[in-house]
Formats: sequence, C-alpha cells, structure tokens
Amino acid sequence: MRAEEVCFYSGGSKVQATLRLPDETRQGRLPGIVQGPGWLGLRDAKLYERYHCSFTAAGYAVLVFDYRGFGDSEGEPGLILPARQAEDIRNAITYMETRDEVDPNRIGLFGSGGTGGANPIYVAAVDQRVKCVVSNYAFASGREWLRSMRREYEWLEFLKRVREDRRRRVLEGQGELVNPREELMVATPERKQTTVKKDVDSRIPDRVPLYCAEALMEFSPEDYVARIAPRAILFISTENDAVTPEDQTFRLYNKAGQPKKLILQKETSHYKAYGDYFDQVTPQIIDWYDRYLKYERVQVSEQS
Repeated sequence: MRAEEVCFYSGGSKVQATLRLPDETRQGRLPGIVQGPGWLGLRDAKLYERYHCSFTAAGYAVLVFDYRGFGDSEGEPGLILPARQAEDIRNAITYMETRDEVDPNRIGLFGSGGTGGANPIYVAAVDQRVKCVVSNYAFASGREWLRSMRREYEWLEFLKRVREDRRRRVLEGQGELVNPREELMVATPERKQTTVKKDVDSRIPDRVPLYCAEALMEFSPEDYVARIAPRAILFISTENDAVTPEDQTFRLYNKAGQPKKLILQKETSHYKAYGDYFDQVTPQIIDWYDRYLKYERVQVSEQS
C-alpha cells in the first residue's frame, strides 16, 4: 500500500488527508472509497489503516481525512457538528474526482463508529455521486443515541443543561465547554479500558462546546436512509452493544431500500469486535464494494 499526504479545502479551511493506493500500478482508473473518521477519531489511526490495507490490496483507492478542527486540519477546534462533517465528506468526494488514479463514477463511502457510521448515510442520501456505502456502528437518531447512555434523571438534567447553555450563549456570547468522552458521550466500562484508539486519543480535544449536543440531537440519519436506494448500503453492528446499541442499526436497515445487507456480530463487544471478526467481516465489505463499485458498464437485463 502506497500513501500520499494530500490536502483539500472545506468551508475555506485546509483539510489534511491521506490517499492510499495499491502497491502495484494497475490498468485503468481505480474505484475510490472515502472515509471520514469515527467519533473522536483521526485519519492516521491504526484501527483504520488495517481496513485500508485490505481495500487497497483489493484494488481500491482510499481517501481518509481529518475533519475540520481535528488532527492536522484547519478550522475551529473541537466542533462535533454532523452537518459540518458531512460537508467535509462531500468535499473529499470532490477531491477524489480530481485524481487521475480514481474513476469519478465509482466512489463509495466507508464509516465506522457513531458519527463515523452515521455521517455517510446522510451524505449518500443527498449526494448522488455516492454509489455504495458501508456503515459500521451507526446511530439512527442522535437524540436517542445520547439518551441511551443515561438514566432518566440524568437525561432530564442533561437536557436542562443544554437549554441553559443556549440561554447563556444568547445573553453572554459564549457557552460551556465539556469533555466529549464523559459529558457528551458517557464512557462505558469497556471504553475506559480499551486501547483501540490509544494511538490518537492524546491528540483529541478534551474540551468541546456543549452546543455540539444540540447538533447531535438534531441529526437523524433514519430520516434520510430510504433516499439512498437504489444505491447499495451495508450495515454492520454488534449484538448487545453498550456504545452504539444494535437496535439503532436495525431501524436503519428496516427503513433502507434495496439493495441492503446487515451483518450482526455476536458474542463480542463494541471495541472487541474490531479484532474478533476483522478476518470474517472485511472480506464481506470488499465483496460489497466489488459488487457495486466494479460493475459492468454495459448492463443487460432479460426476461423470458
């Protein structure tokens, strides 16, 4: 796998990205896969690189980038705003279209982890350039995702805190800053112990605006997922997931049109699944891309 450090602009800010290509030069232009990182992720995470090695070995170009305000990208730090991140993904698609190595008519999305799995659903729904999606650990409703992490009294207190923060911003011009791992999300016991993201965790902002919670609660991929069809979407989830409950993925799957596929990983957990089932799930991801990004240009249908 060859890697090239590149950049493009999104909303006037320079976005840093990595373009990964197969080791050997291949005839013709490659199908492309674009990935925006998952929740509090960065483009150079080892977790993603493992997937990209498999994708490039299968003949794909992969572009992964840091959202504005994260990692090495410009922009106001620490804004976790799905609409803004979706715009970054769309601009990444446009950048891929400019690359001579990439077939602009064969671009798909890959996303994993909370917003990482949810953002591609919205992008594919509104942007017809996306021909195929793989969504790992997506939520259907940002509001319900945040609520699922809290007991009822904690949820009501959280909503009160968000309302008070809105008033403070209006009256004083600035709002509260919070820890995204502990005050937007609520860290599960597994999240406190996992080392899956240890290589990038220290570079993630530890304070973000509380108003990001409003943007997350207003973001509902389930309202858009049906618009992806007849383009293809593959969902991946884990049974009894305490971080991104699988019922959220089931709702997305049920509302999506054809073609669609659901992979449910059992007898594991949210973070363990990345290692436990990588060798079983990754070939299915590649097969999905092969079916919908390496299609024949002349399509024949026949009935007798």
